[in-house]
Formats: sequence, structure tokens, C-alpha cells
Amino acid sequence: MGDVPQPNSAASLPLWKRCLDFERQDAAHYQDYVHTPLFDLIEDAPSRVLDLGCATGAFGATLAQRYPGASVVGIEAGRAAAQKARERLDRAIDGRLEDMSFADAGFAPAEFDTVIAADILEHLTNPWDVLVRLRPFLAPRAQILASIPNIRNLTVGAPLLLEGRFDYDERGLLDIGHLRFFTLAGVKRLFEETGYAVERDIAIILPSLENVYRSYQGRGLAQVKIGRMTLSDLNAQDLLELCASQFLIRARVR
Repeated sequence: MGDVPQPNSAASLPLWKRCLDFERQDAAHYQDYVHTPLFDLIEDAPSRVLDLGCATGAFGATLAQRYPGASVVGIEAGRAAAQKARERLDRAIDGRLEDMSFADAGFAPAEFDTVIAADILEHLTNPWDVLVRLRPFLAPRAQILASIPNIRNLTVGAPLLLEGRFDYDERGLLDIGHLRFFTLAGVKRLFEETGYAVERDIAIILPSLENVYRSYQGRGLAQVKIGRMTLSDLNAQDLLELCASQFLIRARVR
């Protein structure tokens, strides 16, 4: 029937049935996407890299191309994605971060100088514990590069407050696989409470809010009206956080 979903096809299943069986998720579910803005946060040339939630290995492979000689180890819970990552990275481990013993995985003390945590920490039940357990395997002053969705975004807050809607989706700010939700302040606490120092943060503006952000930028205190809701006396930082889809973070082991 062409593009019409059949009753038993994956596309016809509810979102939670299609997207929450991570171990058996088809590799095609993982977009072969390289989050290039993360490269702007790299300060020290990576040598020994650990990619948490590496998906199919696209980012790690690109990093190795940019920094010849760097070795990249990935960890991925999706079996099909991990299999594809093995073709691209020096090593890809199939397993859940929260169930994994890093020592049993063969990691040596102070082994890694760079950690990539791109859109993964929000998928964990206890990202705090993972960051704490990881520290013994990081070199002094190792850099952590992370991207984490921003729950303070207007496209989340307005439907919640005005319509009582908090609708999960396959991807994006309300990805159905997200277990933890962070604002910028919460992201900073996540790292600071687990033994890291946040050095830099970058906001990624949600494309659908780009015009809102640009129209009020540099005009002093702003007033933004969304449906029946009006937000007044917003300073530049408020506006940035309300329009950001995610924050990129560089942190270091203290």
C-alpha cells in the first residue's frame, strides 16, 4: 500500500512501544548525526576519548578524523547501534551506562582525557552516580563535553501552563526516553555536585524561536506574549534560556 502504515507496522505502534525498547532498537532509529557545535568547546586536543551513548559512532568517527591519532571508545545500550559503531570506533561496548562497571570493562585509572556526553545524561535514571563513578578513570584536568536539553524552553512551558500539555515525542526536548529534565542552573549543579568545574556553556537557540530571540535581543528588559501568557521584565539571560533548546557544556575534573 505504498507509504500507508500497515496495522502491524512499527510506524503504527504507540510512541512508547516504538521508542523505549533500547536494546532491540533498529540502528536506523539513531540519526547518523554529528553535533558539530560540540567541537567548538574542545580546548585541549583529545588523545584518549570516551563517548557515552555513542549511538552509531558518527561523532566519534568525525572527532578521530579531526584529531588524527586520537583513540575513541564508545558505550551504547542499543545493540544494533553499537554494532555499527564498532565499524567506526576503536572500540564500542554494548551496555547500559548505569549497569556498567568501568573497571570490569577494562578501563584503566586516569585513562581518558576527553569525555563526550552528547544528549545522553538526560536519558539516565542517575546521571549523578555515573559522573561520580567515571571520575577515577579520567586524567587530571580531563575535559567533559556535554549537550543537555533545556526544559525552561518556551515551547515546553507555554503548552504546559496554558493547555495542560506535556506531550512526549520521538525526539527533541520531550523525547520519550528522557528521564531527567534540566535548566541551565540544574546542568551546572549536576556537574558541580559530582566533582567537576563548569568552564563554559553555549546556548543553542531553537530554530522556531530564533525570530523571538533576535527581535528582543539588545532591547533591555523584554515583554514576551505567548497566547494568553505574558512574560514581563525578561533580561537578556532570561530570554536566552527561554529560547534555548539545549546547552553545551565544557567541564573539567576538579
